[in-house]
Amino acid sequence: MPADPTTCAAPAAAPRRSLLVLTVAVLAVCGTLSLGAVAMEVGLSGALPALALAAVPVGPVLAAVVWLDRHEAEPPHLLAFAFGWGACVASLGALVLNSLSSRLLERAVGDVTSSSVLVAPVVEEVLKGLGVLLLLLKQRRQFDGVVDGIVYAAFVGVGFAYLENVLYLGRALGDEEPAALVTVFVLRCVVSPFAHPLFTMAVGVGLGLAAERRPVRVRVAAPLLGLLLGVGLHSLWNASAGAGTAAFVEVYLLLQVPVFVAALGVALAARAREARLVGRYLEVYVRTGWLREEEVRVLASPSARRWARAGARDAGGREAARAVRDFQEAATALAFRRERVRRGTDPGSPEEELALLRRLSAERSRVVTLVPER
Repeated sequence: MPADPTTCAAPAAAPRRSLLVLTVAVLAVCGTLSLGAVAMEVGLSGALPALALAAVPVGPVLAAVVWLDRHEAEPPHLLAFAFGWGACVASLGALVLNSLSSRLLERAVGDVTSSSVLVAPVVEEVLKGLGVLLLLLKQRRQFDGVVDGIVYAAFVGVGFAYLENVLYLGRALGDEEPAALVTVFVLRCVVSPFAHPLFTMAVGVGLGLAAERRPVRVRVAAPLLGLLLGVGLHSLWNASAGAGTAAFVEVYLLLQVPVFVAALGVALAARAREARLVGRYLEVYVRTGWLREEEVRVLASPSARRWARAGARDAGGREAARAVRDFQEAATALAFRRERVRRGTDPGSPEEELALLRRLSAERSRVVTLVPER
């Protein structure tokens, strides 16, 4: 007698719920401890306003990162985990380990000025990178390549930068000098909001390459090289920040800006590659009748996808635009699944493919219903 699917689903769902509860609890505890440590140093009168000021760049930076991931948006709960890991777990670990390393250096050599250049970058990039690695290991089917690595790493970096900015802004508020507060806010929240995300993105690119390639040497070397690059950039950044205004501006203009432009180029190139993969792997469904040739052409072009959503909105309103977006996401999920099967990172269950095809068909029916023909 075949098993009742509802009885099979219940035991499988229980561990997922338990893991979710445990994850939220860990993030909450670490976040509370991090904020408590900051409040103990700067006081509530400094921490509370700093929480609001540090939040100013968070929205725009995260929006820019999400814009890169338009082909297959990552699940919101995984993005929330990435942000929470940076703001809660990585920040708490950095507060503890950086303080311990400073004390050890002071006892050993009597000078702790080098810890921000030699120790903090290693500690912080390892801790942030661990969050991205956990997502790769535990959510393998949601981690398709370089773009996903960049997105998850950037969310971790933004979360870490948020808590760190609370600390620095709180210290400036405690000085009761408006000029110091303005300087910290401009440097950290206006001039360099992408600094921490950029450092961690190097690790994300390495892990993304590891997710795309099967050779062991690539899976090991790419993340390590990414980590070394992130640590190196972070060290240079900290060194320039402590060397005076002139040195900071020189490093910012001659190194950080070109590196940021290069990172943006890598992200856009990776996204363009994903578009080509969508077109390549959906062709088989044209031959089997699930998709039309013109639909595949639109799905493989970011600009055409955008125009399709805009046209649907003009013709049928927001609900129609959402239907087109959901159809595009279903088709993209199908294409990326075929790519994972080709790489050998997905077992290629026929039932899963059929479920995705049914979802695709249902979303197309919604589009036909909601978008009137013109």
